[in-house]
Amino acid sequence: MADKSSGTAGGNGRGMAAERPEYIRNVALVGHSGSGKTTLVEAMALTARAVNRAGRVEDGTSLSDYDEIEHRQHRSVQLSVVPVAWRGMKINLLDTPGYADFVGELRAGLRAADAALFVISAAEGAEGIAGMTRALWEECAAVGMPRAIVITHLDTARAEFDEMTETCRRVLGNGSSENILPLHLPVYGPKSPDGHRPVTGMVELLPTCVGDYSSGEEVENDPSPEQLPELEEARNRLIEGIIAESEDETLMDRYLEGEAIGLETLITDLERAIARGSFHPVLFAAPAPEDAKQGLGTVELLDLITGGFPTPAEHAVSATNGAQPHQLRCDPEGELAAEVIRTASDPYVGRVSLVRVFSGTLHTDDTVHVRGHGMANRGHPSHDIDERVGAISSPFGKQQRPLGQAIAGDIAYVTKLGHAETGDTLSSTDTPLLIEPWPMPDPLLPIAIHAHSKVDEDKLSQSLARLAAEDPAIRLENNGQTGQLVLWCLGEAHRDVALERLRTRFGVQVDMVEHKVALRETFASKAAGHGRHVKQSGGHGQYAVCDIEVEPLPGGSGIEFVDKVVGGVVPRQFIPSVEKGVRAQAARGVAAGHPLVDVRVTLYDGKAHSVDSSDAAFQTAGALALREAAAAAGIDLLEPLAEIWAIVSDDYLGPVLTDLSSRRGRVLGTEPHGNGRTRVHAEVPELELSRYAIDLRSLSHGTGDFTRTYVRHEPMPGQLAATMRGDKTRA
Repeated sequence: MADKSSGTAGGNGRGMAAERPEYIRNVALVGHSGSGKTTLVEAMALTARAVNRAGRVEDGTSLSDYDEIEHRQHRSVQLSVVPVAWRGMKINLLDTPGYADFVGELRAGLRAADAALFVISAAEGAEGIAGMTRALWEECAAVGMPRAIVITHLDTARAEFDEMTETCRRVLGNGSSENILPLHLPVYGPKSPDGHRPVTGMVELLPTCVGDYSSGEEVENDPSPEQLPELEEARNRLIEGIIAESEDETLMDRYLEGEAIGLETLITDLERAIARGSFHPVLFAAPAPEDAKQGLGTVELLDLITGGFPTPAEHAVSATNGAQPHQLRCDPEGELAAEVIRTASDPYVGRVSLVRVFSGTLHTDDTVHVRGHGMANRGHPSHDIDERVGAISSPFGKQQRPLGQAIAGDIAYVTKLGHAETGDTLSSTDTPLLIEPWPMPDPLLPIAIHAHSKVDEDKLSQSLARLAAEDPAIRLENNGQTGQLVLWCLGEAHRDVALERLRTRFGVQVDMVEHKVALRETFASKAAGHGRHVKQSGGHGQYAVCDIEVEPLPGGSGIEFVDKVVGGVVPRQFIPSVEKGVRAQAARGVAAGHPLVDVRVTLYDGKAHSVDSSDAAFQTAGALALREAAAAAGIDLLEPLAEIWAIVSDDYLGPVLTDLSSRRGRVLGTEPHGNGRTRVHAEVPELELSRYAIDLRSLSHGTGDFTRTYVRHEPMPGQLAATMRGDKTRA
């Protein structure tokens, strides 16, 4: 589709400062873990001559793999940006993690991007498209984000490009889509004894030529007679798909009447349909032959990005200055509006912010206004503060290349913003703005932690705040009912990375303990209690007697105290003392150490002494009376109940429903959710949900997701309650 010899015009992209937004392309690579995203970034960087050789994920030499945790885990756990230059354009390649636990970083990458490249492994088949990949495809479709598909690992046994393309059409295009079609077809070499077939070339469908790479360099040939039937069928289907998405309504009539549509018209309409988000080309990428300077398909990918993907000027973002939201124009001369996409702590330069500029121009030493969204429930308090920008640089693996400024549409690193957190807005101090936030996943895996030592305890609070500033997918909870410090994560891998960052980056060692669920107690029946606190040890004594009656109330009633004392048997000044003692004992619990709720306590009789009665004595008597009544009535343990909405593939609906029943859940209903999925509505005790985020992912082979909301407390089954009362440490 383009001259392959002039691809590096404009420099190698490292530290390249774009002059206008029209010369920038921001592309997020998304896909399942192991699909080959980082390898593809390396291959495109090599083709664009941004590097001299491609790095390897396995040995930690890739451009995207610059975190020590990624070196140890051999997978991406955070967003990284690799800029390259191609045909005078600056392309910011955003390499996103593919593991579900790091979907927060992935969503940040999509926020910074103007288009998405879905990388799908042919070795994984439909499983590589299921779950998170399909959900992200639908999210991109909802906002009209342009998308293309790149199929990798075609050299593995039983991997077929045609079959994988049809799978993409079926899963991502609802089975009947004619806007997911290949632009090229692979040419395979001889099959090896182990079933592998190397890709040795490609057939371009629109120019109708064959590129043979078997010699290490591309040699263009005409299609062979054996290739023609398959080529013509695929080409006609592609042309019909392009024309169907064309804005020219007469083009299809001309084509059906036999008129030959010019190649230039087809390419123009194709690029327009891709940028509009209505056509999704399928391409492929294969490893470069030995000693070759580019992999198969990388030139075509870079051409697609520069020619078919939209400029930042075509990506509208909403912002508000306290009034009605308005759309920001991608104008370097406009009002400044930028967003912190991710935050990291560097041991040498301090906090480093990765910023996408949506409007205006950000300069070194500018004073900007930093405004946050105020997610206090996740450890991100609201803040409005002016700060001075430090150095501005272009990210490139471990290196940062000085820029001096970042114009609208570009992505850059900014230092010395000590209060800026992921998701914050940077704007002019004269007209502070707040960009509408992107959706963040709800962390559903609770991890209870405490400091390993007194030294760790002194640093823990500040370190957790810094961790939360970097990762908004983490939620911090200081549970007042259980007394635990809880770190809510997206999964076990997310947990492991968070704890390792605490240890290696912030020097804080923590221990995990069993997560406690906030249970409550209530009376099983009506009962009376007699509280007598009489002590005489010489001098001033203590004397207080009170009689109460306790009865259960409906859920959510709390503690109700009623005064029915007559005749002054308990002096008026000591009735609040009895109530205070009763409420204090209720807060401590009367059976297993959980708060007592939903009871009415009636004070109806008592005795006092003119000298020895006191506030403290009647508080003690009230507490004793409540404990005696509890012993007579029996206590029910109440456990919190959560309402959950789970979305699962129909293939795994049966196991998910069975699992919910085993968790003492009540399924309230199911409903179709489209595209072969079902939405399950259920109520499940929170005691059974501590690991549900992990277990649902396992049951549904990574395709399931759920949300949870506290509903109410309900009585716990007798046998389980007896076990919990016998082991207070577990509760």
